Amino acid sequence: MTETQRPEIGATVVANGIKTNYLEDGQGPPVVFIHGSGPGVTAYANWRLVMPKLAPHFRLLAPDMVGFGYTERPHGVGYNVQTWADQVIGFMDALDIRTASLVGNSFGGGIALRLVTQHPDRVDKLVLMGSMGVSFPITDGLDRVWGYQPSVENMKAMLGIFAYSSELANDDELARVRYEASIQPGFQESFSSMFPAPRQSSVDAMAIPEDELRQIGKETLLVHGRDDKVIPLDNSLRLLQLIDRSQLHAYGRCGHWVQIERADAFSRLLDDFFSH
Repeated sequence: MTETQRPEIGATVVANGIKTNYLEDGQGPPVVFIHGSGPGVTAYANWRLVMPKLAPHFRLLAPDMVGFGYTERPHGVGYNVQTWADQVIGFMDALDIRTASLVGNSFGGGIALRLVTQHPDRVDKLVLMGSMGVSFPITDGLDRVWGYQPSVENMKAMLGIFAYSSELANDDELARVRYEASIQPGFQESFSSMFPAPRQSSVDAMAIPEDELRQIGKETLLVHGRDDKVIPLDNSLRLLQLIDRSQLHAYGRCGHWVQIERADAFSRLLDDFFSH
């Protein structure tokens, strides 16, 4: 992982015209990680436990999507699934990566699905964790996440929505760190503008037409926490039906943060999936 005073700040590259902050680790076949859309999220916050475990076998790249983290927020940028998918393609182009496997978390899964349906030649394998990309009635959990207003108390409530583990949900230090991340300059301004009420329209805008999903020919690993309060397990069951070459691994006693609550098991699952 990039060693700086701020581990969430790595290298910078211009991706489709956007100065994009990203982390890089490891050597081998490239894997691009696309983070979720929680308040104060960064690529580092999403993937910090997973990347070191996979670095011995793969070249791992994790950009901050525009509107999140330490990527620039150009004036007038349109925050939508097409903008984010184009940014990932631009990111791969800038680093001269012709094809890569994708790991998309939640909102990042919707981006990965938009990308693979438009640019199948750029994708090797696909991992979708607690993924958006199909339409569903917005959960109370997701509505509250997207409607977050900064405070330590509200961030602690977010932890309770994301995590099944009461230890994580009641971690005051984690709540403080994530709250402070959410109030970095520009973070809340872009976040609050992205998913305005009524937020069902944002869920629908992230959905890919089912006839396009049926055309996906890539080996796809679906991963979901059975007790996810943000994105329902039914999403992954639907994607399992729509994507022919797919498999689903669901973790009991696990919420929306599979990559944190099941970091070791999730990393082994990815290592095996990408290696065979």
